[in-house]
Amino acid sequence: MNLPVVQVAVPVPVPRLFDYRALPDQSLPPVGSRVLVPFRSRRLVGLVMGRAEVAVADKIKPIERLLDSALIDPFLLDLFTWCRRYYACAPGEAVNLLLPGALRRVKPFREPSPGYIALTDKGRAADLARAPRQAEAVELLKTGARERDELKSAGIGPDILRRMLADKLVEAIDCPADLAGEAGPDLNPEQRQAVAAILRHRNRYAALLLAGVTGSGKTEVYLRVARRLLARDRQVLILAPEIGLTPQLVRRIEKRLGCAATVYHSGLSEGERLAAWQRARDGRARVIVGTRSAVFLPLARPGLIVVDEEHDGSFKQQDGARYHGRDVAVLRAARLGVPIVLGSATPSLESLNNVDAGRYQLLTLSQRAGGASLPRWQVLDTRGQEGILDQRLEKTVEQHLDAGGQVLLYRNRRGYAPVLICNDCGWQADCHRCDAHMTWHQRPARLQCHHCGAEQRTPPRCPECGSPRLAPLGAGTERLEDMLKARFPQVPVHRVDRDAMTGRADFENLLEEVRDGQPCILVGTQMLAKGHHLPGVTLAAILDVDQALFSADFRAPERLGQAVHQVAGRAGRAERPGQFLIQTRHPEHPLLGALLGDDYLGYARCLLAERHSARLPPARTLALVRSEAHQAEPARQFLVAAARCLRSKEIEVAGPIPAIMTRRSGYWRFQLWLQSANRTFLVDHINQQIDNLHKLPNARRVRWHIDMDPGEL
Repeated sequence: MNLPVVQVAVPVPVPRLFDYRALPDQSLPPVGSRVLVPFRSRRLVGLVMGRAEVAVADKIKPIERLLDSALIDPFLLDLFTWCRRYYACAPGEAVNLLLPGALRRVKPFREPSPGYIALTDKGRAADLARAPRQAEAVELLKTGARERDELKSAGIGPDILRRMLADKLVEAIDCPADLAGEAGPDLNPEQRQAVAAILRHRNRYAALLLAGVTGSGKTEVYLRVARRLLARDRQVLILAPEIGLTPQLVRRIEKRLGCAATVYHSGLSEGERLAAWQRARDGRARVIVGTRSAVFLPLARPGLIVVDEEHDGSFKQQDGARYHGRDVAVLRAARLGVPIVLGSATPSLESLNNVDAGRYQLLTLSQRAGGASLPRWQVLDTRGQEGILDQRLEKTVEQHLDAGGQVLLYRNRRGYAPVLICNDCGWQADCHRCDAHMTWHQRPARLQCHHCGAEQRTPPRCPECGSPRLAPLGAGTERLEDMLKARFPQVPVHRVDRDAMTGRADFENLLEEVRDGQPCILVGTQMLAKGHHLPGVTLAAILDVDQALFSADFRAPERLGQAVHQVAGRAGRAERPGQFLIQTRHPEHPLLGALLGDDYLGYARCLLAERHSARLPPARTLALVRSEAHQAEPARQFLVAAARCLRSKEIEVAGPIPAIMTRRSGYWRFQLWLQSANRTFLVDHINQQIDNLHKLPNARRVRWHIDMDPGEL
């Protein structure tokens, strides 16, 4: 006699589903249900992924409790099943990907409290002379609904709101009523053609790559298409690479589309994420803007998916289930039967390869919107230069500031100096846990490893020879900020990096301040270069590209091209012309010669041809088996055995080889390269060998994982 059971994904790093039976007085819960199950000595929340029949056995434990029935729809479960197989992740990751944090705990699902407070007619007419705090709340709400947190920051606490809700002076709502949408600017011919091409596929799946130069109005194309789909009561999901890009995008969406946008990213509280998840699931969220995790949100009436800045490496998850948000979004659109738009000024080589293979349709925007011109480019040869800033760059900065412009200087190094060195014996401050130098920070004074986070006090003397002559080598954003403040005391200098932008709203507040157009200098890292519209910037410069020119990573030329074009694109986006400068000690390098100008697609196609010649991704599929351990030999030996296990006629196996950073956070790191011209065969073969990999002698002595389509080496 066989016993019917459910197969449950439990949030543990084990490559299998677990069988559970129903209690005697219960029926089996449907697939997609949230259940509480016993697991060893714990009680965990799991997801029912399927059903099966097994021989009656005492070891099969019963489900402890059904928390929610059929909470996750079959489309999302099917999507995760594909991700589980393709990315070789543990089934338990379904719980982490498909459920917000609040639903991963034992408490039954409850409707979250609405996040907005709106004024009622009774509240509008109430005489609150004797209740001054309530009167303040009424005045704030007369201009429209406000978030609870916004009211709290204005001094309207939960107790006041509770009294006003009880007296029906205000009401809790999910989101503000539709706003008065604006018409927006007139589209140029290329934008109109792009909108028409996307709308031709509004009732079926199509993947469209929207490649437009910076400032060409890609967002305007998204909004025009979204407006048409919202009018048909469809939902629009927009993925952005980083949290810092979402506030600007949300404001523009709400202003143009006339409806509130729901935001979903890791910077929200658990309650906020749960509320957004539920609004998306039942269709109240009409437009959702989120980072990569939003690709797994449930959607009641999907109509369009947009991946903005599709080339950005932030879409690749680097731990747990190592999925790529862009690629999963394409698969999800295909399974939902809706169009997906991938937008970028610097498209990834993977997307261009899909265009060449006929899987994507290419739409181009070659001109900036509104008649703005592309910036003038210039390379500055800094050989023989003693200072960090070229004198010609300093003079150019001064000219732009005097003309009322703003200046953006890009330096992808945080801290005061990348290296602290002894001028007498040559000692350098190195991290004891990583193959890396420690970065010297001055505010607060410390040495910090930017790879593992280790910190220590700055030594007053050299630990090797005792000399007090310790000196900074190179310049990070902190040092540049000090230099620029001393050189240009008449204008504000704003530093934009993770050390300076620590508060939740710091970055957005700074962008608001900068958009007033007053002369200033912005110095920052990648945080500053990604997709922000700064109409007052007339000069942009990259202070050092030399490290990227000689990187061991085969993707370095692509990333260099993307960074250069993205930074250049911050300049001259309004009526004033822009200028772009690059400092380098290798002006004759062929990559720089190929990069000069505004034809990124031409540069990218040359790189794509080189990748095909070298048989590197995206010409061939690459997967890495990574291992790490506190001693090098167990990590290496595990991969030696894994290579024997995974070797096949259709798969090229290389390694074990050290990672680019061989030692990190105290772990020695090695990797095995698996390459194949047959993607399906590679995925199938890895899945067939997963159990054997777990049985290898060193599998329990090392930390290891498989990374399909890796973003980093």
